[in-house]
Amino acid sequence: MLRTRTTLIVGAGASAELQFPSNGELLARIIQGYDFQRTAGETSTRDGQLLLRNIYKLAERAGKAVEQVAAAAERLRNACRLGRSIDSVLEQYDHDAMVVSCGKLAITYFMGQAESRASLRDVPRVPGELPLQGKVAEYWIYQLGQLITSGVPRSKIGQTLEQITIINFNYDRSVEHFLPFALVMAYGIDLKEAQAVIAEKLNIIHPHGCIGRLPWQTGEAPQAEWGVEQPWNIHAIAAQLKSLNERSADRSAVRDVRLAVAGAKRLAFLGFGFQPQNVDLLFENSLSHGPEVLVSTYGMSPGNAGTVAQMLKRLCGVESDDLLMLSPVKAWEMLRDYSLLLES
Repeated sequence: MLRTRTTLIVGAGASAELQFPSNGELLARIIQGYDFQRTAGETSTRDGQLLLRNIYKLAERAGKAVEQVAAAAERLRNACRLGRSIDSVLEQYDHDAMVVSCGKLAITYFMGQAESRASLRDVPRVPGELPLQGKVAEYWIYQLGQLITSGVPRSKIGQTLEQITIINFNYDRSVEHFLPFALVMAYGIDLKEAQAVIAEKLNIIHPHGCIGRLPWQTGEAPQAEWGVEQPWNIHAIAAQLKSLNERSADRSAVRDVRLAVAGAKRLAFLGFGFQPQNVDLLFENSLSHGPEVLVSTYGMSPGNAGTVAQMLKRLCGVESDDLLMLSPVKAWEMLRDYSLLLES
């Protein structure tokens, strides 16, 4: 049971546990997918062909010549060779709207494809079970499901969900898709009832947007079923994604993110890469109340982990080393290893 106001900040490292592409892998797929010279030859790939069709559609929607849009995709492709993430590349190209549009289209396509291939499936193989493949305990969303439901009566699940906010910098909908199934397993309730509880009580913020609204979710964003690689409204979905610059210009959205951080007594960073632009989005000023801070640093170099520790001490106002816990483990291991603290 979560008893303390907690905010989870989720990055690409957490989604990688479910077989979603890392920042580098997503860049590599975009580089290959937008290789239109290859698309025109014998080494053409399915991804390249489908993206090319969507480039024609994008040109039509934008009132541009196809050659202009293809040239923008090539500029994006070149920038991806040097980029650390697609988000940082799009920020670099805030002066070129067509490059940004090509980037959002690629994100929507490849993340939809990743959902369709992820370890998190559309539905469980057996009703009442979880739609996860493999060792279910080795997924951070499974550990989250345990933290939310363990020892919590059905009558109080809404109160528990209100204790947590998730700031998810990823584009997929894994958390939203999975948690209703966790409630079904924990309480034996109907899936629609579980979805309604999650929709009403759990606050999930996607600073960059996500690849569509699941059919049961409220709101006005375009809908997309889980794991659809080529949704019929792919261009509408892509258009509502936000680059860092676009998100930073939305004062209301930035305020929601910063309030979720400033209002938490406990912060947990899961697979978060600490790119300066994303950190700036989280913190306006240093926090004064010194929350407990947990960080999974799996795959991070010792030098960068040390830098993160110094950064968080300053930004979170942490004066005691006991309040800052860095662990070189995956997201799921951190939630497991600190479960007693997180439930306290």
